[in-house]
Amino acid sequence: MIPVNEPRLGERERDYVDECLRTGWVSSTGRFITEFEAGWAEYCGRKHGVAVSNGTTALQLAVACLDLEKGDEVIVPTFTIISCITAILASGGVPVLVDADPTTWCMDVSQLEGRVTSRTRAIMAVHIYGHPVDMDKLLAVADKHGLAVIEDAAEAHGAEYLCRRGLPGERWMRCGSFGAMSCFSFYANKLITTGEGGMVLMDDPALVERVRSLRNLCFRSDRRFYHEELGFNFRLTNLQAALGLGQLERFERIVARKRAVGQAYVQQLGGLGCLQVAHEAPWARSVYWMNGVVLDESIGLDASGFATRLLARGVETRPFFLGMHEQPVLRDRGLFSGEGYPVAGHLARKGLYLPSGLALTDQQLERVCEAVREVLR
Repeated sequence: MIPVNEPRLGERERDYVDECLRTGWVSSTGRFITEFEAGWAEYCGRKHGVAVSNGTTALQLAVACLDLEKGDEVIVPTFTIISCITAILASGGVPVLVDADPTTWCMDVSQLEGRVTSRTRAIMAVHIYGHPVDMDKLLAVADKHGLAVIEDAAEAHGAEYLCRRGLPGERWMRCGSFGAMSCFSFYANKLITTGEGGMVLMDDPALVERVRSLRNLCFRSDRRFYHEELGFNFRLTNLQAALGLGQLERFERIVARKRAVGQAYVQQLGGLGCLQVAHEAPWARSVYWMNGVVLDESIGLDASGFATRLLARGVETRPFFLGMHEQPVLRDRGLFSGEGYPVAGHLARKGLYLPSGLALTDQQLERVCEAVREVLR
């Protein structure tokens, strides 16, 4: 069986974890946490990083810093993971959806202006499957209306976006460098993994202190067990940070391998007229976190049936996101009643992603592509 993902860990990670065990620094303090925070922030072009327990808690902390009032709205794509919505709901906000772009599968930024109301407070920009959102257009809407931007870069470690294209100051910027705060996940299937884990990046020192406090139960430095605000235990351990730091030291090689795998899939499967493969816009450098494919509507097969036939050939897959507007738990809460998002609906019915992990070999990739071609013959 060719797994959909398998991480690749090295000797440096082993050495760092052994150091944690030898020295006893295994909990939520230690040199690896501070070095990982500083190193990842610097890589992404940020001043500060705060390591947290996972990507969901990173989003929750970032949204909490918006200090939303009841009825305040946050615009978010419907084609995303439910963590984006739960972070908004946990802070008392109202999620407002936009559909996916049919080419990049990220949020359709052309819909943003029409979703802004007097209650809108923020836009959550979610990079999907390793490809950046068109940030120039998103930031223009945010600036026009005075909205905060939270960047969910959980799936886009190392991806880049060409800012101000065609204008003076045009330059490539890394995902994780946009908006007031950026959020990452270091789950097992990410380009850098700490097993579970995440990080919030920002430039504002006041936000750093707020996130650090909320992450650590809002203990006061001068009076530890005296609380003026309710916080969370969202800490990362030094053991986990040791894993992350080891991978960060070779991260350019990790990105290069992910891009090579993604481009190989595009080259081998892009000629099949009945299959849409992952697209890389000219203003983007995708990291192909997951290598998605979408069946054409003319194919009498949905993603579930496609996955079953691939599994019979020894290829594991995963379905695409189901749009937030179709989630029963959210509809039961009275959210998104009567709303429809056709692009996200099509992607959910017809899309899945193929084996994409760093341990995937060239020979395995060839076998996956042959299995896809067999099923579609």
